[in-house]
Amino acid sequence: MKNNFLLKPLAITAVGLLLLSAAQAQTPGSGGPTPQTPTAVPIDGGATLLLASGVALGLKKLRDRRRAR
Repeated sequence: MKNNFLLKPLAITAVGLLLLSAAQAQTPGSGGPTPQTPTAVPIDGGATLLLASGVALGLKKLRDRRRAR
């Protein structure tokens, strides 16, 4: 009975220490690829489409206002 009383906390402590030693962080690698130049911004069809639709909506609202007068 006394052996179980000491064996259980000792086993839990041993397993905990083994898990902690396995969870150590890896060494840093090469740091990854170098960043691109700041001018390499991907502005393509999506932003152009939003800009064109905003201009079209503004022109429609102006035309509707002129017709209402």
